[in-house]
This record gives sequence, C-alpha cells and structure tokens, in this order.
Amino acid sequence: MKWAAGLMLALLGGCGEIQGTGEQARILAMGDSMLAWNGTAHQSVSFAIEQELGEPVVDRSVSGAHVLYALPVSGAMGMKISKQYVQGKWDWIVLNGGGNDMWLGCGCVRCDTRIDRMISADGKSGAIADHVAQLRATGAQVVYVGYLRSPGRNSPIEHCRDEGDKFDGRIARMAAADPGVHFISLADLVPYGDRSYHAFDMIHPSVKGSAAIGRRVARTIGAHD
Repeated sequence: MKWAAGLMLALLGGCGEIQGTGEQARILAMGDSMLAWNGTAHQSVSFAIEQELGEPVVDRSVSGAHVLYALPVSGAMGMKISKQYVQGKWDWIVLNGGGNDMWLGCGCVRCDTRIDRMISADGKSGAIADHVAQLRATGAQVVYVGYLRSPGRNSPIEHCRDEGDKFDGRIARMAAADPGVHFISLADLVPYGDRSYHAFDMIHPSVKGSAAIGRRVARTIGAHD
C-alpha cells in the first residue's frame, strides 16, 4: 500500500536524541517517532516540555520503536521501547508506543490479537501494562501519551482510527486504576481539516504539533507534581 511505503520512509526521517545533562534531570522520555520527531531541530515534544517546565528532559525515544519487538540487538538499541529505560532518579517518565505495532505489524487490519498482546481490554495486563508497572515500581509517575488524529483528512492515521480509539480506551482504563499513571489523549488536539499539526507525511507531528503535545504533557506534570 502507498501509505505503508510512505510510513516506512517517514520513520527513517526522524530520530530521537538524548537531551538534558541527566545530572539533575528528573524527567525521562521513552517511545517512538511521535516523541522523537523534530528532535534534530531541537523542537521535539521533549524540548517543548523543557521549555514549558524550565528543566531538562532526558529523551531516549527512537523512531520506529515498537512495544513488541523480538530482535535482541535492535531491541537493545532502543527499537523495543522497554529497552530505552536508563537508571536515574526519575520523578516522571513520559511514555508512548503501540502505533508502529499496529501500522507496521498488522496494517491496522485485524489487529485485535496484537492489541491484546500490548494491553488487555480491561487495561490490567499485556506488555504495556507490565512495562508501566515496572516503571511505577521505581517510584516515578508515568505519563502515557496517545497519538494524533487527522480529522477530515485522508491519511494513514485516519486509516487506523478505529484501532487507535480502541487502544486509547484501554490505556485510559489502565491509567484510571493508578493515580500515578496519567493518560493524555490527543484525539481532540487537531481541529477538523487542519494540516498544520502534522509533518508532510500526515503521520508525525509538525513543529507546531510537537509543541502542542509537549504543552499538554507539561500541564499534566505541573498539575500532579
């Protein structure tokens, strides 16, 4: 499919980087290209969080990263999101993931089994629930960030809208069971027909989109710090 080929090319175009000194940083970011995008221009989601809160963020997100990833070498390089974790005195861990597992793993068609493996219908089990529990055991609060939508636009994101809604609902149920887990939905962020929140591929965030996502994350951290 054309959208799948475009997605593969887009994933190669964004990469995360470690920012912040790490010496006094208390916020860690982990995830895929939605967080990493615009990082080379110092305008990623993590940079927006830094600007809003006035403190450093250590960003370990990697474009193309998956929740479910079987290759050990690539997984160790951050392609498996849980492998992105580094030791630190983290008060907050900003996390996302799951989109590549659906878009590249099952093409957002008959994805129920894959979604179940990531997060159960009740939000209590699956790879994501297990990972979040491990992160919470460190004492950090976790902010799980959903994915952008593109209402009124024909895009790969809209192709995956039903799967995305199902996925968001499960993450929200997981967060509701733990006051230290906060789910940020982005389903209402983009106005109908507005392209300005997306990059050229209509998948990843534009600079404006990254800034808007970062502001939502920063507000959540500020409200519960």
